[in-house]
Amino acid sequence: MTQVQAAHDTVSGALAALADDRATGALSGERGVVHLADGRVVHVESALTPDLGSLLVHSGAVTPESWWDAVGRAGADQRVGRRLVDSGRLAPGALQLCHLGALFDAAYFVLAHDGPVRRFRPGAAHWLGPVRTVPVDTVVRESRRRRALLDRIWPDPAVDTAPLARTADAGPLPVRRGRILAQVDGVRTAADIAAALACRTYHTLVELRRLAAGGLIAPAPRPAASPAPVPGRPGAVWDDPDTALLRRLKDALEAL
Repeated sequence: MTQVQAAHDTVSGALAALADDRATGALSGERGVVHLADGRVVHVESALTPDLGSLLVHSGAVTPESWWDAVGRAGADQRVGRRLVDSGRLAPGALQLCHLGALFDAAYFVLAHDGPVRRFRPGAAHWLGPVRTVPVDTVVRESRRRRALLDRIWPDPAVDTAPLARTADAGPLPVRRGRILAQVDGVRTAADIAAALACRTYHTLVELRRLAAGGLIAPAPRPAASPAPVPGRPGAVWDDPDTALLRRLKDALEAL
């Protein structure tokens, strides 16, 4: 057990201490990883949200070839973001906007339902490289604000993570809500739907909670033979930033 794990019961508590120490490294929780540089948040990743590459590619901001070229050429040096900008494939402002969106979306899952610390890897640097850092207290405060807003719409957080199914026929809906409802098939989760539509996860959660409040969707029942999910298992693949990069490279090569 690391000193961070021993001294703090929650990710938010550990982050506050690491911010005070101006620490650099990767703090793993049950639902994702917070990457720090000099005590500020550099990036946040969670298996419960689409990663930055998925958002950039599915939105058409960069081509798959451009993204994987940047990862392959600059990932080991932690300069993927800089490579995208310097090569002219993405404007700096577009990268910052998408990066902050992905950061706060993942931070919601890591921090809004604050869980225990898994470990802290001192000195670990994220392969994306610096884009824009955010103070820890800003990230924690925004995550809790988002949770409060979502709970006011519909108080069941299972909608955020479970496969979702339709429960009633819908009448006319706002365009965004209708597009999101069309993706609900009993298998897809909020993260799957956000990735398919190249939407911010939080915006997707707002509409899904509204659909749940309207009685139109609910968590899909698990088949009787299916084992219960293991808490925290979806975030396990994000426990090591280097492993996350290698997984992406492996998946990309297998898809060729």
